[in-house]
Amino acid sequence: MSEDYTVTEVRKTKKTKKKTKISYEVDTDERTSDGLQFQDESRNEIVYADDFTKSAPKELTAGHFCCWQCDDSLTGQRYVLRDDHPYCVRCYEQVFANSCEDCSKIIGIDSKDLSYKDKHWHEACFLCNKCRVSLVDKPFGSKAEKVYCSSCYDATFATRCDGCGEVFRAGTKKMEYKGRQWHEKCFCCLMCQNPIGTKSFIPRDNDIYCTVCYEEKYATRCIKCDQIITSGGVTYRNDPWHRECFCCTNCNLCLAGQRFTSRDDKPYCADCFGELFAKRCISCNKPITGIGGTRFISFEDRNWHNECFICAMCNSSMVGKGFITDGPDILCPECAKQKLM
Repeated sequence: MSEDYTVTEVRKTKKTKKKTKISYEVDTDERTSDGLQFQDESRNEIVYADDFTKSAPKELTAGHFCCWQCDDSLTGQRYVLRDDHPYCVRCYEQVFANSCEDCSKIIGIDSKDLSYKDKHWHEACFLCNKCRVSLVDKPFGSKAEKVYCSSCYDATFATRCDGCGEVFRAGTKKMEYKGRQWHEKCFCCLMCQNPIGTKSFIPRDNDIYCTVCYEEKYATRCIKCDQIITSGGVTYRNDPWHRECFCCTNCNLCLAGQRFTSRDDKPYCADCFGELFAKRCISCNKPITGIGGTRFISFEDRNWHNECFICAMCNSSMVGKGFITDGPDILCPECAKQKLM
């Protein structure tokens, strides 16, 4: 976030009664007016020979009062003092005067010299580069070494708000984020339209949301309690849950990090699932859950855990072997023969 430059109006000073060379000096940023000044160069006075006896250096006399540059007599002529040396008007303008940036003519001692960033203009030539309106005593901006009135500068170069599309006027506060800019009043939440200012916000695509509206619209919600999941959630069948909400449907034991299974899309801990839905072993009468890769044997609507499928007489495992049923029991062939004998 940043602030644009402040533009203020500067008025030129009036020319003094003394015949004094006046220059305008500007020291501004690209968009300004407060650096425009008229500076009184009091050492470059235009005087007449009759006045010189009061101020001339001791080495000059009224009989030999000449231009410091060309040595022409200045008696009865206008001249300019610079660094305590007298110059005729012609030499002064040739040596010291600036050229106008607009018309390229010399800015003579009878003209006001307006300067900005080492460039100079006649007062009448200090114009907007686009609409040609006078910039004297007015705010102005500069771009690519050219000067513009504030209206033309704004219309041509000023950045625009990503919210309303209007330019940022001088002194307007900007709100910036990742290359985009808004007026302070335009930097608002898309949903509630409240200005965000310096509060926290969340961007999504090209839109800005306050944290409350973003959570209301986009935050992940628990499938069980419908509250926002801020941290520590779990996912089951592509649905989000709070850890504390992901519990056994029957006993409410927290299932996060525990073994569980499901029935009709509802989670159950292993104990509850076995008690409620699992087949039971004909030998030990405990549920056969299948959790953890448990293997079991089924025969004629009867079921056994692998470890329970043993001969009722010798207790040897019958898994993968031939067996003979004896009522509720199973027997290995050897034990069956002995029982029949």
